[in-house]
Amino acid sequence: MTGPTDWVPAGIDVDQPSAARVYDYFLGGAHNFAVDRALAEQIAAMTPNIGETMRSNRVFLRRAVRYLAGQGIRQFLDIGSGIPTAGNVHEIALEAAPGASVVYVDIDPVAVEHSRAILAGVDRTGVICADVRDVERVISESEKLGLIDFSQPVAVLLAGVLHFVPDSDDPAGVVAALRDAVAPGSYLLISHATADGQPPEVIEAQRLSGRTATEIVLRDGAGITAYFDGFTLVDPGLVFIPQWRPDPGDEVDEHPERVGAYAGVGIKN
Repeated sequence: MTGPTDWVPAGIDVDQPSAARVYDYFLGGAHNFAVDRALAEQIAAMTPNIGETMRSNRVFLRRAVRYLAGQGIRQFLDIGSGIPTAGNVHEIALEAAPGASVVYVDIDPVAVEHSRAILAGVDRTGVICADVRDVERVISESEKLGLIDFSQPVAVLLAGVLHFVPDSDDPAGVVAALRDAVAPGSYLLISHATADGQPPEVIEAQRLSGRTATEIVLRDGAGITAYFDGFTLVDPGLVFIPQWRPDPGDEVDEHPERVGAYAGVGIKN
């Protein structure tokens, strides 16, 4: 897309790159603008595997949703869902567990408005425009939709979200508030960018991310593991994304650290 279209909400600055639209571009989506593509290409020039990283994150999310459905989870709260692409959480969840409910949460109005258009007429799904840091609003709005019963187990999905929350905004406190809001037997999913095992150009790409409204904060494995306080990590624990329960026949790169991100799923004790 080269300019504003009728799917762009009023007040959106299409001259300012959006993290959600940059992500959409890397995933092969169509809901991005020249400014998003230009930034994406700059980042890709320094970290050629960035597209692979983002696609790997999406594949991990799909594998994990299937796993969670297999564990009996029928409620999914996808925070930082971004702009919908093929193989969304609701598609995977409803295929694996008919009758499951999914609430998408994103702070980007473009992502939210397009999600609402995609989900029009799709039962047991809803969309909220909210910031992950405003846990009280996320919980209350989800309840208002009538799709999430927090007295029953729910899967909280934070795929590629917490690295957009700076330390000054207490990401550990955000996760703790979400943990306290869900019932025992609930699950927490996290994927998070890291500098562990990464070359210097990754740090430079991080600097470029500061041109969007959501700069990426790289954290190490120990820091990410700490977010699972109050949860028990399921096998294989916190690992580089390609190592998390690959499907039969999947070839795992002998250098999985090249994706530059960890992934893990834990169950509330």
